[in-house]
Amino acid sequence: MLPNDDKLHEECGVFGVFGHSDAGAITTLGLHALQHRGQEAAGIVSFDGHQFYTERHIGLVGDNFTKPAVIKRLSGDRAIGHNRYATTGGAGLRNVQPLFAEFAGGGFGVAHNGNLTNAHTLKRELQLRGSIFQSTSDTEVIIHLIATSEKGPLVDRIVDSLNQIEGAYSLVALSRKKMIGCRDPLGVRPLVLGDLDGAYILASETCALDIIGARFVREIDPGEMVVITNDGIECLRPFETQKSRSCIFEHVYFARPDSIIQGTSVYDVRKLIGKELATEFPADADIVVPVPDSGTPAAIGYAEQSGLPFDLGIIRNHYVGRTFIQPSDAIRHMGVKLKHNANSSVLKGRRVVLVDDSIVRGTTSSKIVQMVRDAGASEVHMRIASPPTKSPCYYGVDTPEKSKLLASRMSIAEMADYIKVDSLAFLSLDGLYRAVGEDARNNNQPQYCDACFTSDYPTRLTDKENERASSQIATLVEAS
Repeated sequence: MLPNDDKLHEECGVFGVFGHSDAGAITTLGLHALQHRGQEAAGIVSFDGHQFYTERHIGLVGDNFTKPAVIKRLSGDRAIGHNRYATTGGAGLRNVQPLFAEFAGGGFGVAHNGNLTNAHTLKRELQLRGSIFQSTSDTEVIIHLIATSEKGPLVDRIVDSLNQIEGAYSLVALSRKKMIGCRDPLGVRPLVLGDLDGAYILASETCALDIIGARFVREIDPGEMVVITNDGIECLRPFETQKSRSCIFEHVYFARPDSIIQGTSVYDVRKLIGKELATEFPADADIVVPVPDSGTPAAIGYAEQSGLPFDLGIIRNHYVGRTFIQPSDAIRHMGVKLKHNANSSVLKGRRVVLVDDSIVRGTTSSKIVQMVRDAGASEVHMRIASPPTKSPCYYGVDTPEKSKLLASRMSIAEMADYIKVDSLAFLSLDGLYRAVGEDARNNNQPQYCDACFTSDYPTRLTDKENERASSQIATLVEAS
């Protein structure tokens, strides 16, 4: 996460196609549809029956993969691709996925969405056994585990490797004869299966199927592995069955609004979130205004439920990238206005309900509130379409450390004072569960991963535990 960034970011999106003559071009389109899941870099690996081809670039899909020469280099009837937003391993071309390696049995590429919570521990063990790493990505740990596995067939080696890792993953992999898709036993990260004129498609979200005209077949189940060859598709369930804990924030923010998750429209869920928010925390106001774009569906739902008019009091500039040049402090302080600008004709003299998806550090929220006040709003009431984000995510979402999360160190009243609003309210956790189709959160068996709100992590955090233990030992040694 950038030092002044105030949004949660998904780590990446994955896409794969098997059995289509334009696999490279199809994968490019799929990654374009999944661009919201990662804007730092993108990569594609293809295979033509004889040779693997790789293209990996820093920047957006449209800036690097739409040139005819690039598509021409990605020949073959099968390909996998990846959009990256770095959480583990940092930036740089060496960490851009898909990662590719030459095994004894031939080439192998893998693209991974998620985070492994024991990657550093496994990496140290592998290095002590002689493995040499070319990147700092946790995905490379998977490659080394597969390469050093003593199992026979490739699929068995992959299963053996995945049984050693902890955390969240949805991955697509490509070998000489197979495309493989797999989702972790908890199903934290999404993965869907599609069909395009007989070609198999794997993607993080259904919106990637829509852009290529593919038919949605079904979601890959938690803990399921699909093995696709020229003979068809084989579905395996090689992992111990566990209760699903898919990421609830996919519904709130990460997924594209036109995607379908668990049979439900993301857009419809976000409107329901807004309606729950209006029911729980109404406001004596004149108008409902979203913080675009992520707050828009919830703001529509809030307006419908409250009976208040909805209007675009903030206009977003869609042409500002993350690499915008900031040559001076004066320009740097204009950061919020580079992306958002107040629509004074809508805001002036109005009591405004501002609806956003979350508050992370609070820096952007405070600037947007001030911008709305400067445009003439008489009151500003902030409504957040999720519970307070109190804990970091270790499963593929870029969040600051706990001490930098505003909700972890302030009460709601203190947060309201910090961002200078007349009132502030967050959707309750039960309200969020109701919006996604559950009666309420079952404290003994929560239906989703909601650790960013509750600190209830569904897996071990081995690397974090080891880091904490090392720090405690160092402190004791220093004190002795």
